[in-house]
Amino acid sequence: MKRAASFLALFAFLGLLSAGPAAGRAPHPLFADAEAIRLTIRGPIGAIRRNAERSTDVYDASLTLEGAGPETHPIRLSARGVSRRERAMCAFPPLRVEFAGEPPETSLFHGQRRLKLVTHCRSADSFQQFVLLEYAAYNLLNLLSPASLRARIAIIDYWELGADAPLASRIGFFIEDIDDAARRNGLAEVDTGAIDAVQLSPHDAARFAVFQYLIGNLDWSMRGGPPGEFCCHNAKLLGVTANARSGLLPIPYDFDHSGFVDAPYATPPPQVPVTSVRTRRYRGYCIHNAEARAAAAEAYAAHDRLLAVLDGIPRLDDRVRTRAAAYLAASLERIETAEEVESNLLRTCLR
Repeated sequence: MKRAASFLALFAFLGLLSAGPAAGRAPHPLFADAEAIRLTIRGPIGAIRRNAERSTDVYDASLTLEGAGPETHPIRLSARGVSRRERAMCAFPPLRVEFAGEPPETSLFHGQRRLKLVTHCRSADSFQQFVLLEYAAYNLLNLLSPASLRARIAIIDYWELGADAPLASRIGFFIEDIDDAARRNGLAEVDTGAIDAVQLSPHDAARFAVFQYLIGNLDWSMRGGPPGEFCCHNAKLLGVTANARSGLLPIPYDFDHSGFVDAPYATPPPQVPVTSVRTRRYRGYCIHNAEARAAAAEAYAAHDRLLAVLDGIPRLDDRVRTRAAAYLAASLERIETAEEVESNLLRTCLR
């Protein structure tokens, strides 16, 4: 494999390092460690599953952190998301966990109010692997930037109220709340409608687009969301203040439709002219091409560390790990030189 990175792009990247946001405070305890946690969630799981497609009603439930010194918290539990709430896609919906009270300072969940929980979607063992690959995608972006959402893996026993055995025992993961990611980076969440590309931080928008290219993800927009909703699609915006309207940092989430994860239900968005989610297509903005060259050099310089992320994902089958590593390695090969960045990425930039 060639290792000749572009010196011009690397030089440009080094000049941009000081332009990005500095990491601020440490993450809350839940996201300060990567070790898997063991949980029990008790509640009307059956009702949530049955009604998920048409309802995000909130139900009283409880969450117990198992292990030495177990702790139990009253929570409000609901289905969340859009496509994964559809029964044709997922028999078990993603969940939102809202703590009924403030967890004490001694709790692993101290500082948490509302959390997204990515669940297993379907009971087949293969779907556990898709969860782990999506979790890995968050870890890949964490390696490239502190301005990204952290994730914490969990092994969860789901209990129906009054049952004498768990309904399911599956792997899932929590996603850091966007407000907490903003706090870590000394920034604020920005709620706004559709924006123009010139309102984005060029360096952060380019890194966003390059990362999405590496994992083969097309299911996003860093400029707009569904009609009537805040920006953006599978992304949030951060700024120096909540009222900022320039220099905005797009923060991506939801990577299950990427070629890297390759979930069986994933399809490319209709507006992108590809037939498979395994097909990579760069969708960054042409006005950020200089920054994209630097972001590509940054990512390629982290080549070995990015591939090593997969070695640290627990319970990932060797076959799945090998296939995902091959996909990521092939992506990195496509940004190895300045010439390859031009031909593989920038030729499809958006104007």
